[in-house]
Amino acid sequence: MQPATPTIPVAPARLSGEAARLACRGGAITGCTAGIADGYVQGNLAVLPADLAGEFLLFAQRNPKSCPVIGVSAPGERAIPELGADLDIATDVAGYRVWRDGAVVEERDAVADLWRDDLVAFVIGCSYSFEAAMAEDGLPLRHVEMGVRVPMYRTTIPCAPAGRFAGPMVVSMRPLTPAQAIRAVQITSRFPAVHGAPVHLGLPEAIGIRDIGRPDYGDPVPIAPGEIPVFWACGVTPQSVIAAVRPAFAITHAPGCMLITDRRNAEFAVL
Repeated sequence: MQPATPTIPVAPARLSGEAARLACRGGAITGCTAGIADGYVQGNLAVLPADLAGEFLLFAQRNPKSCPVIGVSAPGERAIPELGADLDIATDVAGYRVWRDGAVVEERDAVADLWRDDLVAFVIGCSYSFEAAMAEDGLPLRHVEMGVRVPMYRTTIPCAPAGRFAGPMVVSMRPLTPAQAIRAVQITSRFPAVHGAPVHLGLPEAIGIRDIGRPDYGDPVPIAPGEIPVFWACGVTPQSVIAAVRPAFAITHAPGCMLITDRRNAEFAVL
């Protein structure tokens, strides 16, 4: 007999951050976490050996639009208390990628068996936080409407290097009318800790995107007549950099599959 599929007691959007993490840990939530635990901050994940952690932290500090760090673990620790009381980096993310020599070798639901005493986890702010503010203001989110992951693209925008870390910025895209784009700039500028305002509007070819219909990560979404693509710096940027730097070992979240924290989006809004 097959074991019963784990269930969650309430609608995913109504879960607390802790309840959502426990659901990920238990296997009831896997995959894209958009729309789960409304109001709670979600984060991108990058886990690196301690001998690379200092350089990566400097890289993040030099590239705050792409890599706004909201939490860091001590070496070997799987908890980040400032992000959640009951939080295990190795089990509570909705999907992981395992990297060796700069290439993804596996995607899995937990990485506890791979954890090492020298690993340092970085949690990076996620655009899901400013998306909640956009939705509250009535701005459309095409990928949410379609039930798919936001499209993400590697660009020709260089990140500021730090030590061994260098590479291109990754951006996420949301189609908006010009008037909506102006409003989106106003709204997302209030969230600098979770990527802030867009980095580019329109003309995808100007930032090295040859085919807007073929994202490097996530899923394609249509751009309607009268709309323009609006691009934000994206927390998948570390994955692009890991591919360029080729460390012997690393762990990240799978694109769209975030760590859900106990922090509230409102805490990160600048009035």
